[in-house]
Amino acid sequence: MYTTLESCLLDLERHGHLVRVREEVDPELEMAAIHLRVFEAGGPALLFENVKGSSYRAVSNLFGTIERSKFMFRQTWDSTQNVIALRNDPMKALKNPFRHISAATSAIKALPLKRGSSVSGFKEIQITDLPLIKHWPMDGGAFVTLPQVYTEDPDKAGIMKANLGMYRVQLTGNDYTANEDIGLHYQIHRGIGIHQHKANRKGEPLKVSIFIGGPPAHTLSAVMPLPEGLSELLFAGLLSGRRFRYGYDADGFCISHDADFVITGEIHPGETKPEGPFGDHLGYYSLIHPFPMMRVRKVYAKQNAIWPFTVVGRPPQEDTAFGDLIHQLTGGAVKQEVPGVKEVHAVDAAGVHPLLLAIGSERYTPYTKVKQPAELLTIANRILGTGQLSLAKYLFIAAEEEQPLSTHHISEFFSYILERIDLKRDIHFQTNTTIDTLDYSGSGLNQGSKVVFAACGDKKRELCMEAPEQLQGLRDFVNPRLVLPGAVALEGPTFSSYSDAAQQLEELTNAIRMRGDMPECPLIILCDDSNFLSESIDNFLWSTFTRSNPSHDMYGVNAEYSYKHWGCDNVIIDARTKPHHAPPLILDQAVEKRIEKLFTKNGSLNGVL
Repeated sequence: MYTTLESCLLDLERHGHLVRVREEVDPELEMAAIHLRVFEAGGPALLFENVKGSSYRAVSNLFGTIERSKFMFRQTWDSTQNVIALRNDPMKALKNPFRHISAATSAIKALPLKRGSSVSGFKEIQITDLPLIKHWPMDGGAFVTLPQVYTEDPDKAGIMKANLGMYRVQLTGNDYTANEDIGLHYQIHRGIGIHQHKANRKGEPLKVSIFIGGPPAHTLSAVMPLPEGLSELLFAGLLSGRRFRYGYDADGFCISHDADFVITGEIHPGETKPEGPFGDHLGYYSLIHPFPMMRVRKVYAKQNAIWPFTVVGRPPQEDTAFGDLIHQLTGGAVKQEVPGVKEVHAVDAAGVHPLLLAIGSERYTPYTKVKQPAELLTIANRILGTGQLSLAKYLFIAAEEEQPLSTHHISEFFSYILERIDLKRDIHFQTNTTIDTLDYSGSGLNQGSKVVFAACGDKKRELCMEAPEQLQGLRDFVNPRLVLPGAVALEGPTFSSYSDAAQQLEELTNAIRMRGDMPECPLIILCDDSNFLSESIDNFLWSTFTRSNPSHDMYGVNAEYSYKHWGCDNVIIDARTKPHHAPPLILDQAVEKRIEKLFTKNGSLNGVL
């Protein structure tokens, strides 16, 4: 049970889970580059003791492995799981009340605790005193990547109705005035967005407190998709084994007594400033857009405070381990929320939000001669209307019937779908809808489409195990490469607009049609580099689903419409880079050379990789 971030770090160090970086390290790209290299090697947490330009230490890679995360929460893991399970399925308590009484007791003991003297132990500093970490070369400035952003409901004040979320915070750069204002990036459907909307209707500023650091459970609580009625602050107390301690400063801002740093301020109605670019979890930069500006009121720091940070980029990264941890803690929450679903897998290698794989039941057509998706489509609509899952673009859903099926065996799952799907009947689009703010494959910010591929019943085809002859020797479309059974990557020419792309795809589909049927290859991915895309399953997932918008980038051989329903013989997903796409994240090679000294014989990180 940790009362501070430092107590956690000392425990990790004693057990070989943390290494200190003694050398002075520049927060301009160097700290992030070191983190990325150590994370990729499955290395320890990193405590940077000498951050250039700041008197404060910084730590990263705390959650870099699921093993380290579970080690940190080893004393409270089981009791927290029990409380979440009870919230997911309240009937469990009625069926066996004595077995679950400890979960109820744990929840009561974890209620937030209000204390006086809210800024006792803190000193007032400025934004420019903080470790101003810039992660990627094209980032717009320094960002907070592990904040706990706290707001209260303007209609229902108090901590139990408050929202604690993790929304990125831009500290410097762009049009921000140093030490006076900062940027908050979030979507309006998030908890803070709802609070801001209510404050705007009242014509009032929204008070915001940003907590950084404290026990690791507080950081995790800001990203947990919790059951309805389970407060993030209650969860923080459960997982830390210690009640969340808080108070209010003289200006009425909530202060976490356990945080290492607190930034307070207000969001005034209609006030925005350009935020970004920022290297994000899809593996590309999110570009500059207007987002709410927060007027900074006070910045507080504990004595010997430590600044936690992470680096996001093309997955897997540390937030991948976050996702695994959340999945293990929440267990079958989605099964309670979406009846009939067995599994939903937001695929990390595809950037999480672009691609969902799901398994559901199919009980609606038991007596028909030809079994077809029916209940699966009902489940699919529920999935695409549920929380963060609603940001997905592609949903592949299958019914588990005679053979066991897992969405985590990705190649086998795709093969199962491709063997069974009726491409003229079982593809269903939603157009002109919302997608992830960070996804630039759509037609505008938050604008794109969704598609459901549904499959059940008997196997309809054998899948190709090499690129079919029909894809060999095509003019302008070259180098066909098998990606997985039934799916082939094909390189296409460059283009400057969607009309050019459409013309090229018409030529391609006509050429394939003229060469004869190709049922063994139901999926073709048109790409910039088929060698790269076919090199690994992760490359396939990342390139295909982060670089395509279903409504605009899906084509078909022998495509046709029947009563507004689209179908084809072979699906083609155009996953080439489009002119409007955001640039991918590329490391700065000069920085990579500069950090080499830390990994050599006399460096702090010698032997870590």
